[in-house]
Amino acid sequence: MRVVVAHNRYREAQPSGENTIVDAEIGQLEAAGVEVLPFLRSSDEIPAMSAVSKALLPISPIWAPKAQHDLDRLLTEHRPDVLHLHNPYPLLSPWVVRTAHRRGVPVVQTVHNYRQVCSSGLYFRDGVICQDCRGRALGVPAIVHRCYRNSRAQSALMATTLAVHRPTWRSVDQFIALTSAVADHLRDYGIPDERIVVKPNAVPDPGTPAPLGDGFLYLARLTPEKGLGLLLEAWRRHPVGALGPLRIAGDGELRPQVEAAAAERPDVLYLGQLDRAGVRAALTASAVVLATSTWHDVLPTVIIEALAAGRPVLGTALGGIPYLVGADTPREPAGTGPAEVASAPAGGSDRPAMPEGIKAGDAGWVVAPEPALLAAALPVARAGAAALAASARARYERIFHPDVVTKRLIDIYADVAAVRRP
Repeated sequence: MRVVVAHNRYREAQPSGENTIVDAEIGQLEAAGVEVLPFLRSSDEIPAMSAVSKALLPISPIWAPKAQHDLDRLLTEHRPDVLHLHNPYPLLSPWVVRTAHRRGVPVVQTVHNYRQVCSSGLYFRDGVICQDCRGRALGVPAIVHRCYRNSRAQSALMATTLAVHRPTWRSVDQFIALTSAVADHLRDYGIPDERIVVKPNAVPDPGTPAPLGDGFLYLARLTPEKGLGLLLEAWRRHPVGALGPLRIAGDGELRPQVEAAAAERPDVLYLGQLDRAGVRAALTASAVVLATSTWHDVLPTVIIEALAAGRPVLGTALGGIPYLVGADTPREPAGTGPAEVASAPAGGSDRPAMPEGIKAGDAGWVVAPEPALLAAALPVARAGAAALAASARARYERIFHPDVVTKRLIDIYADVAAVRRP
């Protein structure tokens, strides 16, 4: 099988999990015998562009003529079975879908964010969840609030792009939703069920998990939507040392808040930006991983890394987090009714009932993004980590292991290629 993987890489100065996932997926496909033809552009190319190319940049999200020319030549020469699109902005444009279809090549797209509707892709503005542009022909609120790169002009361009390419997106042959929450987003956008499949990302298998450490690990960009403020407020509701250490890793605009918290309390440790070895060491030292996003986080890779390491996760009940920890679909233990199911843990009645507002899944717990609820869940997670460690690792092996995910992706390609466009 021959597949074109199309992706506009985000700037290297802005660490991107999406770039990492695309690179890993290409490697996994090639290891499985798929011939991959990368069609990649990078936003880092923009400063070195010619004056003419830079002059055309404002229209490139709508139509990028050079990218279409290069892609058309690639498709004509190699005649791939499928084009797999990730991020098209700004140098590829959704127009690659039309270019592929013109050559009879079906298109699969992995949906990494909410940019079919939201100009920023986050459904998040001014510190709170925002869905003001849902259902609108043109995202005027995004223009008014400068949602794209804090620029009214660029926001107007992106809102126009989304309006122009609504028919383009609806012509995609198969959407890959990373979680059940993304599948719901696509249905709300008007995509029929038969063109949506749920397939998460994978992370490499780190091997047999080390014994649990102690305390909690927060590993994320230090930005408002990742819920750092929520976490610190919840943590301060407990006496110093009562929960073991809170390790915080990452970098971003809220770094001063972390440094202040670490100076204020000896049980808050700031680890800075970690490399892969540092992440592995931090996971080994901890018992529970935190994912306290206050936006509809699509698929925090750190959760999958936690499960692979046999660490359960405490997160907020937003976006893909409940799906990742197995708390998106309640299981009804024998002998319980609807009232009990709301707080019953997944996995049966052999586990203790959760306090109100805390929902347990196969691999962790989720709560609403409220300081009091998160504060109440922290000691529950610490006490229950050992009981869920094996279940967390088993969930990784069953759903997020590269062997499982890559086979699922190849099956998706085969199904789409079987009904190749004329």
